[in-house]
Amino acid sequence: MARDRRSGGRRGKSTRAGGSIDQLPWQQVQNHYPPFELLNPDQMDQLHATSMRILSEAGIRVMGDNVMDIFERAGAIVDRETKTIRMDESIVAEALKTVPSQFTLTARNRAKRITMGGNNVNFGLVAGPPNVHDRINGRRQGNYIDYCNFIKLAHHFNAVNLIGNQVMAPIEMPANNRHLDTYLANLAYSDLSFHCTAIGRGRAMDGINMMAITRGQSPQEMRDDPGVITIISVNSPRLFDDAMGDGLIAMAEYGQPVTVTPFTLMGAMTPVTLPAALAQQNAEALFGVVLTQLVQPGTPVMYGSFTSNVDMRSGAPAFGTPENAKANIVGGQLARRYGIPYRTSNANASNAVDLQAAYETMMATWGAVLGGANIVYHAAGWLEGGLTASYEKFIMDVEIIQNMIEFLKPMKFDEDELGFDAIQSVPTGGHFFGAEHTMERYETAFYRPILSDWQNYENWEAAGAKDAAERATEIWQQALRDYQEPAMDPAIREELDAYVAKRKEEIGAGEP
Repeated sequence: MARDRRSGGRRGKSTRAGGSIDQLPWQQVQNHYPPFELLNPDQMDQLHATSMRILSEAGIRVMGDNVMDIFERAGAIVDRETKTIRMDESIVAEALKTVPSQFTLTARNRAKRITMGGNNVNFGLVAGPPNVHDRINGRRQGNYIDYCNFIKLAHHFNAVNLIGNQVMAPIEMPANNRHLDTYLANLAYSDLSFHCTAIGRGRAMDGINMMAITRGQSPQEMRDDPGVITIISVNSPRLFDDAMGDGLIAMAEYGQPVTVTPFTLMGAMTPVTLPAALAQQNAEALFGVVLTQLVQPGTPVMYGSFTSNVDMRSGAPAFGTPENAKANIVGGQLARRYGIPYRTSNANASNAVDLQAAYETMMATWGAVLGGANIVYHAAGWLEGGLTASYEKFIMDVEIIQNMIEFLKPMKFDEDELGFDAIQSVPTGGHFFGAEHTMERYETAFYRPILSDWQNYENWEAAGAKDAAERATEIWQQALRDYQEPAMDPAIREELDAYVAKRKEEIGAGEP
């Protein structure tokens, strides 16, 4: 499945029909380029100061008494009548002292451990849509069969490093316990780490417990070697609900990473200006970061940025915009200021796998990478503003990710690569096709795409004149045919099945 070298040349897709899909090997991607700095130090100071005013003067409203208790013990001002917490900068600064600047996430396959922080970059599977789409079956509600297919695709394609929280919701399953079935699919059909749901303590603990089972450990033993991660979505503007608080606390108690991500859409959840949106995002993110450290100092935590804008004519969310790309970059500056690993996304708002989906995704991906993202969440399969998980978009995104991985590889630079002898050996007006320098590198010279078609027009037309979307359909179909389920000890699978059955019985018709 994986390949250890690149190959190039102008060729068609005839090799794909008879063999496996040629792709980059599994790897921990690193970004060796300096992160882009969009704001100068004075502007960063102003942004920070405004965020501190939001926390100390306006405050954050919380719904859980337990969260209020924790902040009150830390010296914050807690108004229990309005459920509003205000804190000064000293509490934030003290909490930031214990935030790890880097941490690892270890799946049941320890060879697929990933690192968050530093110059490491990871790409995640789409998470959360209620719908699914492909060119054969059309748009439909999320369901368990398609859910499992996406987990298989994520396992098959090495560009995906992490499974998100429910690729799509399997609507046919009970909402109060379907997280158990999706966790089981994550663990059975892939060997990657995954994002567990933190809507309440029970769902978070189920994710922790099930990953621990596959690793032959207790949840306590995973404290120093985390295996699952979650996202706490702040309800912007300035609202932290009780279920998310309970989930965060459970994760922090067991040393599992938490990503605090305000959902800030300019013109709807924040003021319409980008500096105001970033100041609010920063205050909301830091509130959650502080909470993780108050629960358990040293808890791995990520700074999440999901700031974009709305269409002011309709109110619909827009992604992959210039404003979104800028927010991705400044979010990275803020995360580095506080020494926190950084999460952002490369979302798009297109309703189809088309030019809009491609250029919006690419715009947002550049913003994320230039911003120094450690994880690009929703990186593979996101469509329709997050309402649909798309098979064809997944393949397009894998191509985008692979292009970015190749771009991030440092350039080899030595006398042989400079090629003076090769240049001198070819007569003026000649060509390098048969040069020794070329022939030595023929198979490895250039990145070889999985989706692009580099045939000339006549050959492309003779092969059926298939556009990228049609080719993407063929690729995901082949990937599912080629998919091989990762091995699991039968005793572990039996223990997982028993855990799921027991928990479903315990949950019954209630909430987990």
